[in-house]
Amino acid sequence: MGNIGFQVVIAMIVGTTVGALMGNQAAIFAPLGTIFINLIKMLVIPLVAVALISGAAGLGHSSNAGKVGLTTLAYFALTSAAAVALALVMGVIFKPGLGIDVSGVQGMFSTEYAAQGNLPTFWQTITGMIPTNVFKSLNNANILQILVFCLFFGVALAKQPKERREPITNGVNTIVDCFVWMINKVMIIAPLGVFGLMAEAVGTFGFSALTVVLKLFVVYVLAILIFGFIAYPLMIQLFTKTSAKKFILAMKKPQAVALSTASSMATLPVNMDTVENELGVKNSTVAFVLPLGATINMSGNAIYYGLVAIFFAQLFHIDLSMGAYIAIILTSTLGAVGQAGVPGPSFLVVAVLLAAGIPIEGLPLLFALDRIFDMIRTALNITGDAACALIVDALVEQEVQVELQNQES
Repeated sequence: MGNIGFQVVIAMIVGTTVGALMGNQAAIFAPLGTIFINLIKMLVIPLVAVALISGAAGLGHSSNAGKVGLTTLAYFALTSAAAVALALVMGVIFKPGLGIDVSGVQGMFSTEYAAQGNLPTFWQTITGMIPTNVFKSLNNANILQILVFCLFFGVALAKQPKERREPITNGVNTIVDCFVWMINKVMIIAPLGVFGLMAEAVGTFGFSALTVVLKLFVVYVLAILIFGFIAYPLMIQLFTKTSAKKFILAMKKPQAVALSTASSMATLPVNMDTVENELGVKNSTVAFVLPLGATINMSGNAIYYGLVAIFFAQLFHIDLSMGAYIAIILTSTLGAVGQAGVPGPSFLVVAVLLAAGIPIEGLPLLFALDRIFDMIRTALNITGDAACALIVDALVEQEVQVELQNQES
């Protein structure tokens, strides 16, 4: 696994070059990417299930379980809201939607996505999270339902007597280790898969589609870099004993995998391995925080939603009120939490635009490039998950030390 990150980066560069040279013919390499992604998908849902049970069981019999859960959720909500706020500020300063001539691409405008922008109500979200058949949830890869059941089951396991609990938890931890071993073997072919994915993406869409949204893309990448290389490392420096430099260096491998797969879920095993073995976070914290984060922590998506809203408001010359800005922040944060960590066109941006009263006709301009936007925001999402695991682990460690000092005194 040592040099997989470097190999993946080389594969991305070679794949991009081949895609640019071959154009649509680069689609012949698509099966390489499909095989790699399918192997990851085969393993990742059962891994999430057993890792969450393991993490919840590990935390469930400690006095800090509630604090870990609340701190994790508060962190996800606050960083997502901060990410949208940063996106709005960047949008107002750099004005990516002004001065763009869309006359040549007017034919791409469409209202067909308007019906897909309905965010579920609060109660629909809550009731939708509770599985009526957990096997059906596993079969349909309904991540939120799997998450609720596995956390509940893990806590229940933790409450059993020690002599009855330990054989089961040992067995679950062994299964987690088996999945990690399997995914390490799959990662051997990661460079081939990444080459196929990149060659197809660049060959199919080319760089011509970037010209219309080039300014948006540049501002978006800048916002992602600020959050990923300034905000998160600063939090690590302030709230943990790990240095920001060590964190940034350790995250290179998971970020390379996230960039290539555009999936928080596909990157989860590599992220768990890095956070536990290179950054020294306890297994119980890693097994709880990272699967949860891969499901509901989407700060990269939040930045995307906020910037796209500003972009189209400026494109259609709409002056946003303070109410519209608040609507964007709230809808983007809720939308980011509700988006499962898998790649694909993000229709939640429709909900964000509708909430702020911004026309959605121009959205197809972005869909051709969604894969590229998705790759970049996924790299930020998994960085945020890792930062959360480190911060939560450090806070729990402090609590334990304070309790020990109190007992001694």
